[in-house]
Amino acid sequence: MYHLSVRDHVMIAHSFNSPTFGPARALHGATYVVDVTFYREALDDDDLVVDIGAAAAALGDVLAEFNLSNLDDHEALAGHNTTTEFMAGVIFTRMRRAIADGRLGAGAAGLCRMGVRLSESHIAWAGYEADL
Repeated sequence: MYHLSVRDHVMIAHSFNSPTFGPARALHGATYVVDVTFYREALDDDDLVVDIGAAAAALGDVLAEFNLSNLDDHEALAGHNTTTEFMAGVIFTRMRRAIADGRLGAGAAGLCRMGVRLSESHIAWAGYEADL
């Protein structure tokens, strides 16, 4: 299977609403390195997995919604602990919507799977991956 990844980053603040998180229940910040990997069985007519420029631009647009903001203030995220895992799923959903809206070009119609990984540090990361 062919794959291509694009990378960006996002700086956020958030807090958690469960005793499970101990001191992280208080407002704190995080900078995530965000990798999105696109998969397809066969390359498109231009021998691409997906247009890398379009993929990078779409990821930048998705992350702009959250960058330099407090996730606690986002209505769409209300009622959730905005864990690294949860946010990987949110970014996945928005990237899937960008594909469906044609923002990654016509060739993206051949994508069969996508994975999103958020790295909190060089030793910890989480993600979400699913078929498209």
